[in-house]
Amino acid sequence: VQLQAFGGGLVQAGGSLRLSCAASGRTFSLYAIGWFRQAPGKERGFVAAISRGGDRLYYSDSVKGRFTISRDNAKNTVYLQMNSLRPEDTAVYYCGTKRGEILSQTAALRRLYGDWGQGTEVTVSS
Repeated sequence: VQLQAFGGGLVQAGGSLRLSCAASGRTFSLYAIGWFRQAPGKERGFVAAISRGGDRLYYSDSVKGRFTISRDNAKNTVYLQMNSLRPEDTAVYYCGTKRGEILSQTAALRRLYGDWGQGTEVTVSS
């Protein structure tokens, strides 16, 4: 599976953006998908994840209530709707695959994900 993230940009604090993670290949529905982000000088950290069927969603505490992850398996795409953006959300956002299912205990573990695509940059101005 090859992934490509897009939809980033410059937005003012309080604004919204929707990121997309598009996948190639016919086995997209076999993978859980996670969004991670990396701010300058920091490690890549967990943002959100979605199960293969889209029925289980996981979020980091920092984005819970503001971001929504969803997927459309017919379009091989996962979305990240980001509302009420803050300057601390500024980062490069990446999506990655995890074959099989994800569990609440392990959804945030970066080492379980692969097929990282190029990221998309989000900048939130104050």
